[in-house]
Amino acid sequence: MSTLFSSAGMETDTQRPLADRLRPKTLAEVVGQGHLLDEGAPLARMLKTGRLSSIIFWGPPGVGKTTIARLLADRVDLDFHQISAIFSGVADLRKVFDQAEAKKMSGRGTLLFVDEIHRFNRAQQDSFLPHMESGLITLVGATTENPSFELNPAVLSRAQVLTLKRLDESALDLLLARAEAEAEKKLPLTPEARQALCHMADGDGRFLFNLVEDIFATGEESLDTEEMAKIVQRRAPIYDKGQEGHYNLISALHKAVRGSDVDAALYWLARMLTAGEDPLYLARRLIRMASEDIGLADPQALPQCLAARDAYEQLGSPEGELALAQATIYIATAPKSNALYTAYKSAVRSAKETGSLMPPAYALNAPTKLMKEIGYSAGYIYDHDAPEAFAGLNYFPPEMDRETFYSPVPRGFEKDLEKRLAWWAARRKP
Repeated sequence: MSTLFSSAGMETDTQRPLADRLRPKTLAEVVGQGHLLDEGAPLARMLKTGRLSSIIFWGPPGVGKTTIARLLADRVDLDFHQISAIFSGVADLRKVFDQAEAKKMSGRGTLLFVDEIHRFNRAQQDSFLPHMESGLITLVGATTENPSFELNPAVLSRAQVLTLKRLDESALDLLLARAEAEAEKKLPLTPEARQALCHMADGDGRFLFNLVEDIFATGEESLDTEEMAKIVQRRAPIYDKGQEGHYNLISALHKAVRGSDVDAALYWLARMLTAGEDPLYLARRLIRMASEDIGLADPQALPQCLAARDAYEQLGSPEGELALAQATIYIATAPKSNALYTAYKSAVRSAKETGSLMPPAYALNAPTKLMKEIGYSAGYIYDHDAPEAFAGLNYFPPEMDRETFYSPVPRGFEKDLEKRLAWWAARRKP
């Protein structure tokens, strides 16, 4: 039968993007999500019972969230209805619920798939609740953001959160093989370029198919990695400076520094910088690490980080980023101690508990006659006049027992501090 497409020499199917043409038609064709779909996995167990609960799919783009939702609807015989939280409002939701009510009257249930569900505000999210509870809809939401932060607790309590993984190299290889079978020809890439193509996709199957279409469209017979890179663009890393990606990566950087894993620390620093993180934010965090995780085990750690911040402010990017890398290497390789950090926290707790206790009289200055008469400064011994410059006075409030907040670790410079503290403790007056 002749159509507008065929009469013009264009077949309808060939105009659809490769990612759409190769969309899995069964759950068995879905790649990279065996932890959800294999025998005994959460979705497999639901399907075995024939009952699908409401679900929140959490994962990066291009890993199959929409496809799995559509195929689940087919398996449990529910009408599939898809909306995007970016383009929908309250009026659209009312229309969806009305349509679901009409479907229910005819004996058919509805699976409502909400893409980017975290974009709905609290009131919009709450509108799902009565319809989830009544069974009018089975909600399947998809989000790239951490549901714990972005979704209402009431919604989360009524849905099961399932995490989808970025596609690994084996999954991406399988997608490339499917693309080649669809095109009935091999990709014109060297083995190294083929591997680089998977790296460029960064775990996103949809983006990989877009890259494949660009490469096939060139008509080239063979491309190495450098030639391929001129044709296709690397996928921008998933990173939102205000969202979970930001906190995940800074946490990884901090823990790598604390764990003295210098190479991993440099990697996470580079990941954040290349993703567009504010270098001065990173400088501030390095300064924090210098005090929290190193402290007096290496007193030069803090000056190194302060100098790196100043250097970046003077030079800007990219030259100033080298100073941040220097500071990262320094603190990652420095001896570690949280003695300063824990000492300060203990002192703060004690200060809050003891309230307004006065210092001992000998710790007070007496600039006036009256203050001298009432005992200010009485009994004070000037340490520089004492043997070995240590008078041994106790400077805690008289009503308070001595406490030990700072306990140096036997590493780095704190080994010397440990000896000094022991010497002073042995000579301090009770």
